[in-house]
Amino acid sequence: MITGAPALLSAKGKTITKIVIDAGHGGSDIGAQGAFSKEKDITLAVTLKVGKILSDSMKGVQVIYTRTTDTYPSLVDRHKIANQANADLFVAIHVNSTPFTYTKILKGYKMVKRHHKSVKQPIYTSIRHHETKRSGVETYVLALHRDYQKKEAIEDMTTETGLMDENDPQTAIIIAQYSQAFQLKSASLGGKIQEQFAQQTRPYQKGPGANDLGVKQLPLEVLAGSAMPGVLVEIGFITNMEEETYLNSEAGQEEVAMAIYRGIRAYKADAEK
Repeated sequence: MITGAPALLSAKGKTITKIVIDAGHGGSDIGAQGAFSKEKDITLAVTLKVGKILSDSMKGVQVIYTRTTDTYPSLVDRHKIANQANADLFVAIHVNSTPFTYTKILKGYKMVKRHHKSVKQPIYTSIRHHETKRSGVETYVLALHRDYQKKEAIEDMTTETGLMDENDPQTAIIIAQYSQAFQLKSASLGGKIQEQFAQQTRPYQKGPGANDLGVKQLPLEVLAGSAMPGVLVEIGFITNMEEETYLNSEAGQEEVAMAIYRGIRAYKADAEK
């Protein structure tokens, strides 16, 4: 441990004082679209609720938002905000969707000439569907093959502040150790958030649990460029009509925000032991 090291060089037992909450998409980037709502609006509403709960319930913790209105910070801007704040955690909030499917429907027939004869040729049209019965919550951490960018972000933070010498051979070793530690901490945070969702009972589902889809890896830019543990939470499927309705309700957004808060709280308690 280097004397005076920022949060990115914290070991177990370090107090978590700064948490970045990132509302996915925004502005002209609407994200996924459901039957009557847009991802960017749901993520902002839930993000503001998470931030308020954190501010009200965790004394000494500063909440930093990447956006608080319908604007679009670029992915690079988002992790710059987190890095410049020297934050301890980065939590991005998104809403899931499923790909379009198509149904082929017979519209009628037309007569065409074929081998000197008139024959009936069917006329089809394709109807695009975006609805799904799929539901649930999943949390993503950075995929390991994108780890090089995480290391670059850590190196930038440490060399710019003069905490490490980029020409020192040990610097690369230390950065690799912290990158590995951040990966483990991200997985821990993701797991604790998923545990909270698994305890929920959403009104449209049979039995308890918000259909826990687990913690997974993706090579996400917004996580790769942030020099701290981070996760991206997909809070439900906007293409599932029942889940979309739930995610747009005040009660649903409060429940989602509470699950994320409780996951962060459990992680913080464990990290500060």
